[in-house]
Amino acid sequence: MTDPVLLNDWHPVAASSSLVEGGIVTAQLLGWELALWRGSDGEVHAWENRCPHRGMRFSLGRNTGEGIVCAYHGWRFEADGHCSHVPALPGFTPSAKACARVFAARERYGLVWVCAGEPAGDVLPFPEYDDAQLRKVICGPYDVASSGPRIMENFLDMAHFGLVHTGILGDAQHTEVRDYRVQPFDDGSGFGGANGSGVLATQCFAWQPQTNSLSHGGSDVEYTYRVVRPLTAILTKLPQAQQEFREAISLHIQPIAEEFSRVWIILAMTNFKQSDDELRAFQDHIFLQDKPIVENQVPLRLPIAGKAAAAELSMRCDRMSEAYRRYLVGQGMRYGVVVE
Repeated sequence: MTDPVLLNDWHPVAASSSLVEGGIVTAQLLGWELALWRGSDGEVHAWENRCPHRGMRFSLGRNTGEGIVCAYHGWRFEADGHCSHVPALPGFTPSAKACARVFAARERYGLVWVCAGEPAGDVLPFPEYDDAQLRKVICGPYDVASSGPRIMENFLDMAHFGLVHTGILGDAQHTEVRDYRVQPFDDGSGFGGANGSGVLATQCFAWQPQTNSLSHGGSDVEYTYRVVRPLTAILTKLPQAQQEFREAISLHIQPIAEEFSRVWIILAMTNFKQSDDELRAFQDHIFLQDKPIVENQVPLRLPIAGKAAAAELSMRCDRMSEAYRRYLVGQGMRYGVVVE
């Protein structure tokens, strides 16, 4: 994988809670298989899941808290990835080449994030998560046989509410998408170049029969969408009938392959009444309605330029999607998209 846009970005690969002391968790990212482990100091580590000696998976080895011991020949690797001991040659000092491939890893928002290249900035900002008045719940992950950009575009699309999410986020009697505003967005992080720009869509109104898992009647809902990374978007919802209710839904896509993705959703909301399982069940229901849609679009990779993009017709209600595609073109995106 050579696309620098995604190579140098941060991607979610696991829930923080899955990394327990002494354990090794596997994950996939951009074609790599990873071994994730937590050291005795609490720090998380991400290595390519392959011993450089004979290719044994590190995930079958032993987490010592200071590093990993390979299950095949017992080679001991320290936290920085370098081999410090070879049992078959007790007096031998391994060279610098005897080293695991180490990736940058961080914990943020209850997830483990990995950058497979050289981080162009920090993990994306999600200010709603830092709001102590909002409850946080992680939903998913959801495996989807489609590209990350196709999944992102579906998340930004309001025109499908009355057809795909009938009775919840829309119905057949309220399918009109009112005009809304789209403009460039700067998250202030400086990520992705001098401007760090994304896409902001405001004044997005939709009538919904069930605006959230607490509502029991239809209401207009005001949406705001923020695209803050090529594979991350955050929406906020303000139901007109529940003025005291606030909700932010953050979508994060783990690109496993160009046409296979894992999706993580983080909720930050004022709903403190329902259990985590109830909130997850509501999001599961919504997302699993979207899953067969994005898995059956042709092509699975998002056409953002060239003849493939011209073959798809766009209307005024697609302005958010069109802005997202232009954003990817401007970023120089090549992974999971069609540009010819």
